[in-house]
Amino acid sequence: MNSKSYNKLSSANDKMDSKTWGNTHSNGTLERNQSGLSMDPSAASKPAAYLHTPSDKKSRHMASHPDDKKFPGPTANRAANPVPMTVSETGATPTEVRQVSFDSSRSNSFDSSSTSHIKRHTGSDCRWEAIQLATCRDSPLSLVHFRLLKRLGYGDIGSVYLVQLRGTEAFFAMKVMDKESLISRNKLVRAETEKEILGLLDHPFLPTLYTHFETDKFYCLVMEYCCGGNLHSLRQKQPNRHFNEQAARFYASEVLLALEYLHMLGIVYRDLKPENVLVRDGGHIMLSDFDLSLRCSVSPMLVKSSSVHAGANGVEKGLGHAAGANQGCMQPSAFFPRILPKKSRKTKSDFNVNGSLLEFNAEPTDARSMSFVGTHEYLAPEIIRGEGHGSAVDWWTFGIFLYELLHGMTPFKGSNNRATLCNVVEQPLRFPDNPPVTNVARDLIRGLLVKDPLKRIATKRGATEIKQHPFFEGVNWALVRGAHPPSVPDPVDFSQFRSKEKKAMESTTVTTPSNLPAAVAKSTKTADSAAKFEYF
Repeated sequence: MNSKSYNKLSSANDKMDSKTWGNTHSNGTLERNQSGLSMDPSAASKPAAYLHTPSDKKSRHMASHPDDKKFPGPTANRAANPVPMTVSETGATPTEVRQVSFDSSRSNSFDSSSTSHIKRHTGSDCRWEAIQLATCRDSPLSLVHFRLLKRLGYGDIGSVYLVQLRGTEAFFAMKVMDKESLISRNKLVRAETEKEILGLLDHPFLPTLYTHFETDKFYCLVMEYCCGGNLHSLRQKQPNRHFNEQAARFYASEVLLALEYLHMLGIVYRDLKPENVLVRDGGHIMLSDFDLSLRCSVSPMLVKSSSVHAGANGVEKGLGHAAGANQGCMQPSAFFPRILPKKSRKTKSDFNVNGSLLEFNAEPTDARSMSFVGTHEYLAPEIIRGEGHGSAVDWWTFGIFLYELLHGMTPFKGSNNRATLCNVVEQPLRFPDNPPVTNVARDLIRGLLVKDPLKRIATKRGATEIKQHPFFEGVNWALVRGAHPPSVPDPVDFSQFRSKEKKAMESTTVTTPSNLPAAVAKSTKTADSAAKFEYF
C-alpha cells in the first residue's frame, strides 16, 4: 500500500469518527520481508534446483507453493477455540481456491459470554473484554468498528496496521489481506492456514487472535500489538549490530519455547528470522507470520531421557545419539500435562523406567513437505535440494537465527540469492574471529546447522535436547516468562492519536470519499460506490 493511498484512507477514517461514533509508534516496514517467489515442487526435486533460482532479488523472503499437504490435527490437547480446517487439500488449483471461504461467518470473536473461552495466558487482558462488549453491542464486527491509525509493516499476503477499537482504549494490530490479490496470486490457502493456526495458539510467546472477519473486499485478523518492533531492527541498534551472548540466550530461549509449543500442536513454523520475532511492551518476544507454516500430525509420548554431559571444555558430548531416543518409548492413548491434583503429582524422579528418567516428547517427526518455502539465508539444505523436509527445518533456522543474533549476519550469505543457496548446500559452517563467541555457543550452532537433517540436533527429541545443551545452562525454563529482558521498549504515546481524532471530530463537513473500503462505505450509508483500495 503506497503512502498516498494510506493517507487518503487515514483522513477518511478520521472524518468518519465524528459521524459514526462521537466521543468515544510504528516499527517501520520489514526491510527484508518483501514479496517472494514460488517454485514448482517438481522442479525443486532436482538435485541442482537451487541453481535455477532468480538471483536479482534483494529480499531474503521467499513465498511458499500452495501444495503443502494438510494432515489431521495433533492428538495433543489443544488450546481453546480451534478453527476447523476448510481449505482444499494438496493440488488445489486457482479455480478450486476461489471456492474457499475465509470463514463460514462474516465475523468471529474468539471470546464469548463464557469466560472459559478466554485464552489462559491472557485471561486478565482487558482487550478481550473490549472485543466482547463490542461484539455484544454491535455484532458482527467489521472495519467500521476500528480506526486505522498507521501501517506497521507488510508481508507477502497483507499489510499490518495499528488500529483502535472505536469507543474504547483498546489498541490492536490488524492484518488486512486483499481478497482479489490473494486469489489472483493463488495465496488464499496461505491466508486460511494462518487464520487456522492463530486460532489454535495460547502461549505467552505467540500471538493472540482476538477476532477475525471479512468484508466484500478484505480478510482481517485482529491480533496483539507489539510496540517494540522486531528483533532485526533491535539488533541493528546494538553496538556493532549484534547482541551479546546473554541477550542472545534470552531471546533464543523464548523462541525455543514457542517452537516447542508449535511442534506439540503439529505445526512446523518454517519462517523463523529476526524480522518475524516481535518485541512486546515488556521486552518479551512474540513470533508472527504463520502463512508459511505446515500443519501435520503429532503423537505426544514419554521417552527415556538421554543423559547429557559436558566435556572438560564445557562442550556437550553425545549430540549424535539423538536417533536412539525412540528406544523405550511409552506412548499413552492421550497425554494431558498437569492433570494430577497438586498433592498427588509425582515428582520428577517418579517417572522412570529401569532407572531412566522419562521426558515428554511431541516432535512431529513424520511431517513431510516438498514445498520450496522460506527465506534464502534461512533455507535448510534439504529444502534447496528438493528432498522433502519436516520439522527439522525449524531447528536449522533456529541455528541460523542464533548465529545472526551473535554475529550480526547469517553464515551462508552470498553476493546474490543464487550464491547464498549454493553456499547453504556446499560450504562448511565458519565462524568469524570477531565478535568472540564462547565454545558452547558455537557447539550448539554446529549441532543445529548439520546439513543432514537426520543427524541434526533435536530432529528426534525436539526442543528438550536443545534445552539440555550447556549454552542454556542456568536457564529456568519454568520461569522464563518472568526473566528480566535485555531491552524494554519505550511506552507508546497513544494521546497523539486522540488529538488527531478530536481534530477530525471538529470538522464541520463529513463526507465519504470514494476510496474507502466497501464495508466502511456501506456503514456510512452513502450513495457513493467504493472504489478499489490497494493494501499492497
